[in-house]
Order: sequence, then C-alpha cells, then structure tokens
Amino acid sequence: MNIVYAVMRKELLDLSRDRRTVLLGLLLMPLLLPAMLLGVGSLAEKRATTQLEKTLQLPVIGAEHAPNLVAFVAMQNIEILPAPKDADADIREQNYDIILRIPDTYPEQWRSSAAADIELIYDSTRRDTEIPLRRVQGTLEAYSATAGKLRLLSRGVSPSLDAAVRVNSRDLATPEAKRGQVLAAMLPYLLILSAFLGGAYLVIDATAGERERQSLEPLLATPASREGVMSGKILAACVFGMVSLLLILLSFKATFAFGGGIFRGIDVSWLVIAKLLVVLVPMVLLGTVLLTLIAASVKSVKEAQSYMSILMFLPIIPTIALMVSPVKDQLWMFMVPFLAQNQMIVRLLRSEPPSALEWSTYLGVGIAIGALLWLIASRMYHREKLAISA
Repeated sequence: MNIVYAVMRKELLDLSRDRRTVLLGLLLMPLLLPAMLLGVGSLAEKRATTQLEKTLQLPVIGAEHAPNLVAFVAMQNIEILPAPKDADADIREQNYDIILRIPDTYPEQWRSSAAADIELIYDSTRRDTEIPLRRVQGTLEAYSATAGKLRLLSRGVSPSLDAAVRVNSRDLATPEAKRGQVLAAMLPYLLILSAFLGGAYLVIDATAGERERQSLEPLLATPASREGVMSGKILAACVFGMVSLLLILLSFKATFAFGGGIFRGIDVSWLVIAKLLVVLVPMVLLGTVLLTLIAASVKSVKEAQSYMSILMFLPIIPTIALMVSPVKDQLWMFMVPFLAQNQMIVRLLRSEPPSALEWSTYLGVGIAIGALLWLIASRMYHREKLAISA
C-alpha cells in the first residue's frame, strides 16, 4: 500500500504543477454543463410560453361552409387567415404550422345532425407544430362537445347520457418523481460520461505520456511491483475524477436551486448527492482502468486520445435504447455497465431508492468488472516494451 500511495501522491503532485489542466479538468464541466442546461431550459420555456400565449395564425379552407365554427375558433386567440393556394406546399415549406380544411359536405352533415367532417393539415415531424396542434385540437373538441350537448338539450335529453362510463384518474406519481422526469431526460448521460472520462487526461498522461517523455522506464525499473505502480496511477486518476464529479453535482444542485424555469421546484438533497457519488464510483473505476488498459497498449498519447471519441458514445447507448423501448426495471439491468448506472440515477432522482439486493448486485458486478479490467491492465504493465517509447 505504501507503493500505491507514493505513486498516487507523485501523480497528483505532477498534475498540480499543470494548473491550466487542473482548472480545465475540475472547473470546465461544472461550469459548462449547468450553463448548457440553463440555456436549453430557458429556450424550451420561452418557446412553450410564446406558442401558448401568442395569437395563432390558422388558414382556413372553406370557411364559408361553417361560419359558426370559424367564429368560435376566432374567439380563442386564433387569427383566421384566408385559404392558401396550395395547402400541402405551404405546410412542407413551413409557411404555416396548421391549416384547417372544411369540406363542402359540412353544411349537409351538420343539418342532418351527423358528425360533420373537418380536416387538419400539418406535418407531425416538425416539433414546432406540437403546441399549435394541441391548441387547435382543443378548440375544435370544445366546440364539438358544446354543440353536441346543445343538440341533446334541444331534444329534451340530458347531456350526461352521451357518456355511458365516467373515467376518473388517480395519479400515484409523487411530486419528486414528476420533477425527476425533467432530470431523467438528460442528467444520467451527463453524469455517466463525466464519471467515465473524468480522469481521462491524468490516466493517459500517466502511462502513454510518461512513456513518450521516457520517464516511465526509470519508474518501472525500481523494486516497486508493477501492479503497485499501476494501481497508484489508477487511484490518482480516480481521486481526480471523483473530485471533478463532486464539483459537477454541486454545480447541478446550485443550478436547480436558483435556475428557475423548467428546474423550478427541483431539489437534489445532500443525501441524493452522496448516493449519486456512490453510484458513480464503479463507473469512475471502470473508465479509469479501461483507459489505463488502452494507454498501456497503444504507442502514443494521440493514439490513446483517439479512442476517447469512441468511448464517449458508450454512455448514450442505454439512454437511446430506453427512449426507443422503455422496459420495467429488472435485476439483470443492474449488472450491465452504463445501463445499470442509468437505472440507478433515474431511480434516485425519482425518489425511488433501489433495494438492498439491487445495491449489492450493482456494486458487486461493477467492482468485479473493474477488477477484471485491472488484471488485464496489469498484464499489459508486465510487457517489456511498455517502457520503450515508440
């Protein structure tokens, strides 16, 4: 242990001399990620507020066929525009979000008390259409419900008879879970990526960098075991990664406390921060040992850094998979790297603490995978050509 501690101390001291790297490694992500979240949140809130409150422009084709309907729509902060020459082309060219078409069969269907057909023309692949579409659909549904009840009243029938079943809802989601939904969309990937690559610079420089500077060979020539030397370097990178991760979590807590907007009411407690740090320890270990293995097997720092562009995509795989195909939590998920961290983080943000079995499975498998990679990396450290600069 003396060897491990001595090497760890030496690596941290060497890193501390490069103040620019230390500041970038410790402060860049804690400042950049909250700024990005605040920017995205502010834009999303501003966009939603603008689309909900501004006067919506709605071109209507065949407005003369349903003057009462058009008048009702115009009273809902919706400006009625003349019919366009080519509705499909205007939608494709994004001149309008939605176009309402009232066919010439509408008057006859209305007079016969049948369900009168109308058509909304829009492009569902455009995200800007979502809120305007809900506004128009809500207005038309309100008109339909009002007209339907008046028809029943005119015939001496109670409007309540049009519904044979009344559905009541009881939402069991806690306020914490609802607020956690906002965080679950973006926070797991950011935290996993930060933990996975938090000690990247130090661990690559401690192996591939020292080999290029020809300072690794004298270190390996000492009586200290190579496993001890490697473990000290890994431990130093883990310490640096955990410090960086703690600063990121503290910056997120400050962002949610003072950010407002979509983050209003979100509070990440100190207990949750402590649990998140425990959750991310295996990921810090996994990323550090994996990068040590890569740095020991490549010929230069540039080659080692080129692998980081590939490794950055690994944490996003479970996030995309769960977005495409959501599944219920199962025990095997807590054994799969990246997926396990994603599930644990989401559970904590939703105030749904994992069970003791899930905690033990997660930590046991995570540490076991880290230990396996450590054994493989230690074999690489025993190669004689490791200390030889390419």
